[in-house]
Amino acid sequence: MMDTTLRQRPVFLLAAVVLGQVLLLAFQIKRDHDVRLIRLWVAAIVMPFERGGTDAVSHTGGLWSDYVSLRGAHAENARLRSEVDRLRLENRQLAAQAGEAQRLSALLNFREAHPEAQMLAAQVIGASADPASHTLFLNRGDHDRVRRNMAVITPEGVVGKIVEVLPSTSQVLLINDKDSGAGALLADTRTHGVIKGSGDPDARLDYVVNDEPVRVGEVVLTSGEDRIFPKDLLIGTVSLASPGNPFQVIHVKPAARLDRLEDVIILLAPQELKKPEAAEAAGAAANSPGVVQKEPEPVNKALAAPAEKPAAGAPATKTPAATKTPANPPAAKPPSEQPPAAAPANSVPQN
Repeated sequence: MMDTTLRQRPVFLLAAVVLGQVLLLAFQIKRDHDVRLIRLWVAAIVMPFERGGTDAVSHTGGLWSDYVSLRGAHAENARLRSEVDRLRLENRQLAAQAGEAQRLSALLNFREAHPEAQMLAAQVIGASADPASHTLFLNRGDHDRVRRNMAVITPEGVVGKIVEVLPSTSQVLLINDKDSGAGALLADTRTHGVIKGSGDPDARLDYVVNDEPVRVGEVVLTSGEDRIFPKDLLIGTVSLASPGNPFQVIHVKPAARLDRLEDVIILLAPQELKKPEAAEAAGAAANSPGVVQKEPEPVNKALAAPAEKPAAGAPATKTPAATKTPANPPAAKPPSEQPPAAAPANSVPQN
């Protein structure tokens, strides 16, 4: 064992001497920019370890910061989503309130434009589940003086009529229901017909002869002949007109949006809705100085009747003045209570 160690000792010594010589040479030799070779070797040996350690530390720090930031981002993202959901809900509520205010304003303006009509505002609270039936339920009923066959309208046009009344609710049959019907006329030609429902979104205008000109887009109004809807209320416009047998096939698109009704008006009395312009014009004409007002007729027409002229060649005769007989003549007084004799004509009567 010692022999082997003694044999290897010169080899180790030689390797140490060679290494020392190489290091001395590397220390003495200089490369570019006056940098010693040994420095380059040390840098080449050490730099990979330093670079690896630096990368490991930087990656570890980056992962930690990213993890912490990611947790904060998740919390911030959750908070922002909750805020966005809250703002969306508030936006929907504000939009609904704005729509309701707009509808109520339209109803109020319509009511102010027709002060002579007895109206009652109502809200739609339900609809029929039958797809073939076009009916709605309102929050007004018998307690609100609602009766059957009362007209239901909106500022845009005709909706339908009341067909059933309960204590606090009522049912409306829409104008496009297959069981509905109302008197109608064309606005341009004033041709009369009957508006009926077909179960489809559009209604039909029946009983218009083929010779009558009807154009698409013509306005259809109520005629007032059904004693339910006042005259000249807007029903809709003609969407289709074609010849038929024996009458034309006319489809009418309702002016009121029957599929999205929320607030309606019930007419409590079937009287005409006068147009404000016509009423103002009539009032101005009646108050103008050039218009002669017609005096009322007297109660007793015999007093106001002029004397008849005698015929030609006939002698003139005097007509006795008409005397007015009191409705309740006074009872005759007894002789003891008779007034004294009348004074002469030139005397002044005593009161």
